[in-house]
Amino acid sequence: MSAYDAIVVGAGPNGLTTAALLAKAGRKVLVLERRDVIGGAAASEEFHTGYRTVGLLHDTSGVRPGVVDALSLAGYGLELSPDPKSIFVPDPKSGGLFLHHDPEQAAPEIEPFSERDIAAYKGYREFLGEIREVVGRVMDRPPPNLSDLGGKDKLSLLWTGWMLRRLGRKKMMEVMRIGTMCVADSLNERFETDLLKVALAGPAIFPSFTGPWSPGTALNLLLWESACRGSVVGGPRALIASLERAATASGATIRTGAEVQQILIREGGVRGVRLGGGEEIDCTVVATSCDPRRTFLELIDSREIPFRLEHRIRHFRGRGTTAKVNLALDGPLEFAGRSGEFFQFVRTATDLDAMEKSFDPVKYDELPENPSLDICVPTVESPDLAPDGHSVVSILAHFVPYRLKEGWTDATRKELGDTVIRTLSTYAPTLPSQIVGKEVLVPPDLEERYGLVEGHLYHGDHASDQLVLRPTPECANYRTPVNGLFLCGSGSHPGGGITCAPGALAARTILEQ
Repeated sequence: MSAYDAIVVGAGPNGLTTAALLAKAGRKVLVLERRDVIGGAAASEEFHTGYRTVGLLHDTSGVRPGVVDALSLAGYGLELSPDPKSIFVPDPKSGGLFLHHDPEQAAPEIEPFSERDIAAYKGYREFLGEIREVVGRVMDRPPPNLSDLGGKDKLSLLWTGWMLRRLGRKKMMEVMRIGTMCVADSLNERFETDLLKVALAGPAIFPSFTGPWSPGTALNLLLWESACRGSVVGGPRALIASLERAATASGATIRTGAEVQQILIREGGVRGVRLGGGEEIDCTVVATSCDPRRTFLELIDSREIPFRLEHRIRHFRGRGTTAKVNLALDGPLEFAGRSGEFFQFVRTATDLDAMEKSFDPVKYDELPENPSLDICVPTVESPDLAPDGHSVVSILAHFVPYRLKEGWTDATRKELGDTVIRTLSTYAPTLPSQIVGKEVLVPPDLEERYGLVEGHLYHGDHASDQLVLRPTPECANYRTPVNGLFLCGSGSHPGGGITCAPGALAARTILEQ
């Protein structure tokens, strides 16, 4: 008999969430992590002597409070702030816009640009508040199995329809209308301030193969805003630390440096895994938090899965368009016109059309001249990530091709790094003289280090056809055609980012079998 009731592949936020919930329910769980550190895309690592990253991803606004409560993470040191993080959009001419989540606190920042937008932003937040509970609850439930619609799944569909109908006819129709729009049209319809629209647009298009004028991107923003609650104090590393404590306290075992080479299948069902060194571990339940393309195309013998599933997985869209640049500074990051003010989250672009122009070159495997930057300065909240008085700057540079036309070399990596620094320096002129160390990771580097297929941060694009039935109709509710094999990562509903939601929903599905 197996020593374990379940094996979880990958110790990122979702894998640890699945493991912790299964262990809390009394299952004997083994977590296998290919790297020597846990955390996946949320792992904090030293990139320059004395300076640590906050993780590949740095936004924890989507972490589900239900997961925090279910695992009693507060008892393991986790603390949630009451509001999502505010976003600063710099502009040397005007001094930029610091957009607070609360309309009352945002009003003084919006007023110099547009008095009309003060009321528009308040109305925007009120609309989101009215639909948040309904949309959030729909997205935080396992999707129905549309490929085999049984009684339970029919009830789930009826429940979803009833929840949407509860919004009332007017709001329901507005949600359906917005969901088909591009985010540029949606925001242009509401606001006239360019910096305000830039501050809001990021979650609609990053890190998928889309720009602000791509159809359906308004749905991504709607879903993200509905899911946002308070962020984790201390960022991703604090979340990982609390999940690790919760999992091990419930009896889960975590092994690092243990790369799964193959998921072993016999007679249509899982019988265990084989590690890179040849060790085999027997188990009849395996949950993988890695990209579904890696799961089905690399870890499983192709003869063990249906041809239709293999075909769909191969055509699951997920080519990465994001690079990571970490900077070590010998002082604080200051922006022109904002002397003495230090911002934790920053987003750069002059307007939505500039973001679209940044997106254009990636279509042709070329580098953008002015990439859109999504920035976190984690030392504002966690100064221990750097020496006293110094700073770490975590930059997600968007619209960077996975397959660069001239190929990724040390020279092209340097070119990208210089471009990112030059772009940021237009808003923070003292930046170049402050840099004491840097790290540039392009999409193929993210693939190699983190196991992200084609370097995609979310394991696949967020698009209307890849959200609810994610990644494929056969696997949309975390089960797969292989008996005992489950998906628990960002490639499953409700998608990527640091949320813990796919891991929690997969654990629920496993416990119900």
